[in-house]
Amino acid sequence: MGVDYYNVLKVNHNAREDDLKKAYKRLAMIWHPDKNPSARRDEAESKFKGISEAYDVLSDPQKRQIYDLYGEEGLKSGKIPSSSDASSSSSWRTPQFHHQHRQHPPNAASFRFNPRDADDIYAEIFGSEGGGSARGGGHRTFRDGSFRNGNFANGRSSELRKAPAVENPLPCSLEDLSKGAKKKMRLSRNVYDASGKMRVVEEILPIEIKPGWKKGTKLTFPEKGNEEPGIIPADIIFVVEEKPHPVFKRDGNDLVFSQEITLLEALTGKTIDLITLDGRTLMIPLTDIINPDHEIVVPNEGMPISKEPGRKGNLRLKLNVRYPSKLTGEQKSELKRVLGGVL
Repeated sequence: MGVDYYNVLKVNHNAREDDLKKAYKRLAMIWHPDKNPSARRDEAESKFKGISEAYDVLSDPQKRQIYDLYGEEGLKSGKIPSSSDASSSSSWRTPQFHHQHRQHPPNAASFRFNPRDADDIYAEIFGSEGGGSARGGGHRTFRDGSFRNGNFANGRSSELRKAPAVENPLPCSLEDLSKGAKKKMRLSRNVYDASGKMRVVEEILPIEIKPGWKKGTKLTFPEKGNEEPGIIPADIIFVVEEKPHPVFKRDGNDLVFSQEITLLEALTGKTIDLITLDGRTLMIPLTDIINPDHEIVVPNEGMPISKEPGRKGNLRLKLNVRYPSKLTGEQKSELKRVLGGVL
Protein backbone atom coordinates (compact mmCIF):
# COMPACT_ATOMS: atom_id res chain seq x y z
CA MET A 1 0.00 0.00 0.00
CA GLY A 2 3.01 2.29 0.30
CA VAL A 3 3.77 5.15 2.66
CA ASP A 4 0.91 7.25 4.00
CA TYR A 5 2.41 10.73 3.77
CA TYR A 6 -0.55 12.29 5.54
CA ASN A 7 0.03 10.05 8.53
CA VAL A 8 3.77 10.78 8.50
CA LEU A 9 3.06 14.50 8.95
CA LYS A 10 0.06 13.87 11.22
CA VAL A 11 -2.28 15.95 9.05
CA ASN A 12 -5.66 15.21 7.48
CA HIS A 13 -6.27 14.84 3.75
CA ASN A 14 -7.62 18.38 3.44
CA ALA A 15 -4.50 19.96 4.96
CA ARG A 16 -3.56 23.30 3.42
CA GLU A 17 -0.07 24.65 2.80
CA ASP A 18 0.11 26.37 6.18
CA ASP A 19 -0.97 23.16 7.92
CA LEU A 20 1.73 21.20 6.12
CA LYS A 21 4.39 23.74 6.97
CA LYS A 22 3.45 23.81 10.66
CA ALA A 23 3.45 20.01 10.81
CA TYR A 24 6.81 19.82 9.08
CA LYS A 25 8.37 22.42 11.37
CA ARG A 26 7.14 20.69 14.51
CA LEU A 27 8.44 17.28 13.46
CA ALA A 28 11.70 18.61 12.00
CA MET A 29 12.54 20.30 15.31
CA ILE A 30 12.14 16.91 16.98
CA TRP A 31 13.82 14.63 14.46
CA HIS A 32 16.58 16.70 12.88
CA PRO A 33 19.68 14.52 13.52
CA ASP A 34 21.63 17.42 15.05
CA LYS A 35 18.92 17.73 17.69
CA ASN A 36 19.18 14.10 18.79
CA PRO A 37 21.76 12.22 20.86
CA SER A 38 24.29 10.10 19.05
CA ALA A 39 22.59 6.92 20.27
CA ARG A 40 19.46 7.88 18.27
CA ARG A 41 21.22 9.36 15.23
CA ASP A 42 20.27 6.53 12.81
CA GLU A 43 16.63 6.62 13.87
CA ALA A 44 16.55 10.42 13.64
CA GLU A 45 18.04 10.43 10.13
CA SER A 46 15.43 7.93 8.93
CA LYS A 47 12.55 9.87 10.52
CA PHE A 48 13.82 13.19 9.17
CA LYS A 49 14.07 11.85 5.64
CA GLY A 50 10.52 10.50 5.83
CA ILE A 51 9.18 13.81 7.12
CA SER A 52 11.00 15.71 4.37
CA GLU A 53 9.71 13.40 1.63
CA ALA A 54 6.15 13.64 2.92
CA TYR A 55 6.31 17.45 2.94
CA ASP A 56 7.91 17.50 -0.52
CA VAL A 57 5.07 15.44 -2.00
CA LEU A 58 2.12 17.02 -0.22
CA SER A 59 3.31 20.62 -0.68
CA ASP A 60 3.71 20.16 -4.45
CA PRO A 61 0.27 20.26 -6.15
CA GLN A 62 1.17 17.92 -9.02
CA LYS A 63 2.98 15.37 -6.83
CA ARG A 64 0.14 15.47 -4.33
CA GLN A 65 -2.55 14.93 -6.97
CA ILE A 66 -0.70 11.98 -8.48
CA TYR A 67 -0.04 10.55 -5.02
CA ASP A 68 -3.70 10.91 -4.05
CA LEU A 69 -4.74 9.05 -7.21
CA TYR A 70 -2.11 6.35 -7.50
CA GLY A 71 -0.31 6.18 -4.15
CA GLU A 72 3.42 6.11 -3.48
CA GLU A 73 4.12 3.34 -5.98
CA GLY A 74 2.49 5.16 -8.85
CA LEU A 75 4.18 8.41 -7.86
CA LYS A 76 7.69 6.97 -7.77
CA SER A 77 7.49 4.33 -10.50
CA GLY A 78 6.11 6.65 -13.17
CA LYS A 79 3.68 3.91 -14.21
CA ILE A 80 0.68 6.19 -14.50
CA PRO A 81 -2.22 5.21 -16.77
CA SER A 82 -3.11 7.43 -19.70
CA SER A 83 -6.20 9.62 -19.57
CA SER A 84 -8.32 7.03 -21.40
CA ASP A 85 -7.14 4.21 -19.13
CA ALA A 86 -7.81 6.28 -16.08
CA SER A 87 -11.31 7.26 -17.20
CA SER A 88 -12.29 3.66 -17.96
CA SER A 89 -11.17 2.45 -14.57
CA SER A 90 -13.84 2.28 -11.89
CA SER A 91 -11.61 3.25 -8.97
CA TRP A 92 -8.07 3.57 -7.68
CA ARG A 93 -7.10 2.51 -4.16
CA THR A 94 -4.83 4.63 -2.05
CA PRO A 95 -3.82 3.90 1.55
CA GLN A 96 -6.92 5.69 2.85
CA PHE A 97 -9.58 6.16 0.17
CA HIS A 98 -11.21 4.93 -3.03
CA HIS A 99 -11.06 7.75 -5.59
CA GLN A 100 -13.74 7.35 -8.25
CA HIS A 101 -13.53 8.97 -11.71
CA ARG A 102 -11.22 11.78 -10.56
CA GLN A 103 -9.74 14.04 -13.17
CA HIS A 104 -6.52 12.74 -14.64
CA PRO A 105 -3.61 15.10 -13.74
CA PRO A 106 -2.26 17.19 -16.61
CA ASN A 107 0.90 15.69 -18.15
CA ALA A 108 0.68 12.75 -15.71
CA ALA A 109 1.83 10.25 -18.30
CA SER A 110 5.14 12.13 -18.73
CA PHE A 111 5.59 12.79 -15.01
CA ARG A 112 8.86 11.71 -13.40
CA PHE A 113 9.25 11.80 -9.64
CA ASN A 114 12.17 14.03 -8.69
CA PRO A 115 12.41 14.29 -4.88
CA ARG A 116 13.81 17.43 -3.31
CA ASP A 117 16.79 17.19 -1.01
CA ALA A 118 15.96 17.08 2.70
CA ASP A 119 18.42 19.82 3.65
CA ASP A 120 17.11 22.11 0.91
CA ILE A 121 13.62 21.81 2.35
CA TYR A 122 14.92 22.42 5.86
CA ALA A 123 16.85 25.49 4.78
CA GLU A 124 13.83 26.82 2.89
CA ILE A 125 11.51 26.47 5.88
CA PHE A 126 13.86 27.60 8.62
CA GLY A 127 16.36 29.69 6.69
CA SER A 128 14.15 32.74 6.39
CA GLU A 129 13.66 32.66 10.16
CA GLY A 130 17.31 32.18 11.02
CA GLY A 131 16.40 28.89 12.65
CA GLY A 132 17.99 25.50 12.49
CA SER A 133 21.12 24.17 14.08
CA ALA A 134 24.81 24.31 13.38
CA ARG A 135 28.20 22.88 14.22
CA GLY A 136 31.43 24.49 13.18
CA GLY A 137 29.69 27.46 11.57
CA GLY A 138 26.99 25.71 9.52
CA HIS A 139 24.11 23.30 9.82
CA ARG A 140 24.63 19.68 8.89
CA THR A 141 22.84 18.63 5.75
CA PHE A 142 21.66 15.46 4.00
CA ARG A 143 23.43 14.24 0.92
CA ASP A 144 23.08 10.58 -0.07
CA GLY A 145 22.23 9.50 3.45
CA SER A 146 25.05 11.41 5.17
CA PHE A 147 25.74 14.93 6.40
CA ARG A 148 28.01 17.64 5.14
CA ASN A 149 28.78 21.08 6.52
CA GLY A 150 26.83 23.92 5.01
CA ASN A 151 25.13 27.24 5.71
CA PHE A 152 21.56 28.35 5.49
CA ALA A 153 20.46 30.33 2.51
CA ASN A 154 20.71 33.60 4.40
CA GLY A 155 23.99 32.64 6.04
CA ARG A 156 22.53 32.63 9.55
CA SER A 157 22.50 29.68 11.94
CA SER A 158 22.48 28.99 15.66
CA GLU A 159 24.98 26.94 17.61
CA LEU A 160 23.50 23.74 19.01
CA ARG A 161 23.79 23.85 22.80
CA LYS A 162 24.29 20.91 25.12
CA ALA A 163 22.53 20.91 28.47
CA PRO A 164 24.84 21.03 31.54
CA ALA A 165 25.79 17.66 32.99
CA VAL A 166 23.72 16.36 35.88
CA GLU A 167 25.65 14.76 38.76
CA ASN A 168 24.17 12.21 41.15
CA PRO A 169 25.81 10.61 44.21
CA LEU A 170 26.69 6.92 44.06
CA PRO A 171 27.05 5.71 47.68
CA CYS A 172 29.41 2.71 47.96
CA SER A 173 30.59 0.68 50.91
CA LEU A 174 34.27 -0.14 51.38
CA GLU A 175 33.35 -3.72 50.56
CA ASP A 176 31.94 -2.55 47.20
CA LEU A 177 35.09 -0.60 46.44
CA SER A 178 37.35 -3.42 47.57
CA LYS A 179 35.76 -6.40 45.82
CA GLY A 180 33.79 -4.63 43.10
CA ALA A 181 30.02 -4.67 42.77
CA LYS A 182 27.15 -4.28 40.33
CA LYS A 183 24.35 -1.80 40.93
CA LYS A 184 21.25 -0.71 39.04
CA MET A 185 20.16 2.92 39.09
CA ARG A 186 16.64 3.92 38.04
CA LEU A 187 16.44 6.98 35.80
CA SER A 188 13.29 8.91 34.81
CA ARG A 189 13.63 11.22 31.81
CA ASN A 190 11.54 13.13 29.28
CA VAL A 191 11.78 11.88 25.69
CA TYR A 192 9.92 12.41 22.43
CA ASP A 193 8.10 9.39 21.06
CA ALA A 194 7.69 8.55 17.38
CA SER A 195 4.68 10.85 17.07
CA GLY A 196 6.61 13.81 18.45
CA LYS A 197 4.85 13.83 21.82
CA MET A 198 6.79 14.23 25.05
CA ARG A 199 6.52 11.38 27.51
CA VAL A 200 8.28 10.21 30.66
CA VAL A 201 10.20 6.96 30.44
CA GLU A 202 12.09 5.01 33.06
CA GLU A 203 15.41 3.36 32.34
CA ILE A 204 17.59 1.09 34.43
CA LEU A 205 21.24 2.08 34.15
CA PRO A 206 23.66 -0.76 34.96
CA ILE A 207 26.72 0.30 36.94
CA GLU A 208 29.75 -1.91 37.46
CA ILE A 209 31.92 -0.71 40.33
CA LYS A 210 35.55 -1.65 39.78
CA PRO A 211 37.82 -2.77 42.66
CA GLY A 212 39.92 0.15 43.83
CA TRP A 213 37.62 2.99 42.79
CA LYS A 214 37.93 5.99 45.08
CA LYS A 215 35.71 8.74 46.37
CA GLY A 216 35.09 11.18 43.52
CA THR A 217 35.36 8.61 40.74
CA LYS A 218 32.88 9.55 38.00
CA LEU A 219 30.86 7.28 35.73
CA THR A 220 29.23 9.04 32.76
CA PHE A 221 26.18 8.04 30.75
CA PRO A 222 26.34 10.31 27.68
CA GLU A 223 23.20 12.25 26.66
CA LYS A 224 20.84 10.45 29.05
CA GLY A 225 19.23 13.67 30.27
CA ASN A 226 15.85 15.10 29.28
CA GLU A 227 15.21 15.70 25.60
CA GLU A 228 14.35 19.27 24.58
CA PRO A 229 13.97 20.87 21.13
CA GLY A 230 17.24 22.36 19.92
CA ILE A 231 19.28 21.09 22.88
CA ILE A 232 21.56 18.07 23.14
CA PRO A 233 20.52 16.10 26.25
CA ALA A 234 22.75 16.37 29.29
CA ASP A 235 25.21 13.71 30.33
CA ILE A 236 24.19 11.88 33.50
CA ILE A 237 27.16 11.45 35.84
CA PHE A 238 27.34 9.29 38.94
CA VAL A 239 29.98 10.31 41.50
CA VAL A 240 31.30 7.72 43.95
CA GLU A 241 30.79 8.50 47.62
CA GLU A 242 32.32 6.29 50.33
CA LYS A 243 30.01 5.18 53.10
CA PRO A 244 31.50 5.28 56.63
CA HIS A 245 32.79 1.87 57.73
CA PRO A 246 32.47 0.62 61.32
CA VAL A 247 36.00 -0.85 61.40
CA PHE A 248 38.25 0.64 58.74
CA LYS A 249 39.08 4.07 57.39
CA ARG A 250 40.53 4.52 53.95
CA ASP A 251 43.66 6.57 53.33
CA GLY A 252 44.44 6.49 49.63
CA ASN A 253 45.15 2.85 48.86
CA ASP A 254 45.72 1.97 52.52
CA LEU A 255 43.24 0.78 55.13
CA VAL A 256 43.65 2.12 58.67
CA PHE A 257 42.50 0.18 61.74
CA SER A 258 42.70 1.80 65.18
CA GLN A 259 42.94 -0.43 68.24
CA GLU A 260 43.26 0.45 71.90
CA ILE A 261 45.32 -1.92 74.07
CA THR A 262 46.08 -1.96 77.79
CA LEU A 263 49.47 -1.17 79.28
CA LEU A 264 49.78 -4.81 80.24
CA GLU A 265 49.10 -5.89 76.62
CA ALA A 266 51.57 -3.31 75.36
CA LEU A 267 54.24 -4.81 77.58
CA THR A 268 53.44 -8.50 77.38
CA GLY A 269 51.87 -8.83 73.90
CA LYS A 270 48.62 -10.16 72.47
CA THR A 271 47.08 -11.34 69.17
CA ILE A 272 44.62 -9.13 67.30
CA ASP A 273 41.96 -10.96 65.28
CA LEU A 274 40.67 -8.86 62.40
CA ILE A 275 37.94 -9.63 59.81
CA THR A 276 39.02 -8.28 56.42
CA LEU A 277 36.73 -6.66 53.84
CA ASP A 278 36.62 -9.89 51.86
CA GLY A 279 35.61 -11.93 54.94
CA ARG A 280 38.92 -13.50 55.92
CA THR A 281 40.17 -13.63 59.52
CA LEU A 282 43.56 -11.98 59.85
CA MET A 283 45.56 -12.83 63.00
CA ILE A 284 48.17 -10.22 63.86
CA PRO A 285 50.50 -11.08 66.79
CA LEU A 286 51.95 -8.27 68.94
CA THR A 287 55.27 -9.65 70.15
CA ASP A 288 57.27 -6.47 70.67
CA ILE A 289 56.71 -3.86 73.34
CA ILE A 290 54.24 -1.34 72.00
CA ASN A 291 55.00 2.35 72.45
CA PRO A 292 52.28 5.02 72.50
CA ASP A 293 50.91 5.82 69.01
CA HIS A 294 52.65 2.76 67.63
CA GLU A 295 51.80 1.71 64.06
CA ILE A 296 52.13 -1.75 62.54
CA VAL A 297 52.08 -2.14 58.76
CA VAL A 298 50.74 -5.31 57.14
CA PRO A 299 51.72 -5.25 53.44
CA ASN A 300 49.24 -5.98 50.65
CA GLU A 301 46.16 -6.05 52.90
CA GLY A 302 44.79 -2.65 51.90
CA MET A 303 42.60 -1.56 49.00
CA PRO A 304 43.15 -2.77 45.42
CA ILE A 305 45.07 -0.34 43.23
CA SER A 306 42.80 0.13 40.20
CA LYS A 307 45.59 1.15 37.83
CA GLU A 308 47.85 -1.72 38.93
CA PRO A 309 45.85 -4.97 38.83
CA GLY A 310 46.95 -7.51 41.41
CA ARG A 311 48.49 -4.94 43.72
CA LYS A 312 47.04 -3.62 46.97
CA GLY A 313 47.85 -0.95 49.47
CA ASN A 314 48.79 -1.72 53.08
CA LEU A 315 46.83 -2.32 56.26
CA ARG A 316 47.99 0.04 58.99
CA LEU A 317 47.23 -0.78 62.62
CA LYS A 318 47.33 2.25 64.88
CA LEU A 319 47.73 1.09 68.48
CA ASN A 320 46.85 3.39 71.35
CA VAL A 321 48.04 2.34 74.79
CA ARG A 322 45.54 2.88 77.56
CA TYR A 323 47.21 3.72 80.83
CA PRO A 324 45.54 3.07 84.19
CA SER A 325 43.92 6.12 85.71
CA LYS A 326 45.32 5.35 89.19
CA LEU A 327 47.38 2.76 91.10
CA THR A 328 47.31 1.67 94.72
CA GLY A 329 50.41 1.86 96.85
CA GLU A 330 50.74 -1.88 96.75
CA GLN A 331 50.51 -1.91 92.91
CA LYS A 332 53.17 0.79 92.66
CA SER A 333 55.49 -1.14 94.95
CA GLU A 334 54.99 -4.31 92.92
CA LEU A 335 55.72 -2.49 89.66
CA LYS A 336 58.90 -1.02 91.13
CA ARG A 337 59.98 -4.47 92.21
CA VAL A 338 59.26 -6.07 88.83
CA LEU A 339 60.40 -3.27 86.55
CA GLY A 340 62.96 -1.55 88.71
CA GLY A 341 65.89 -3.10 86.94
CA VAL A 342 64.40 -2.62 83.46
CA LEU A 343 63.06 0.92 83.28
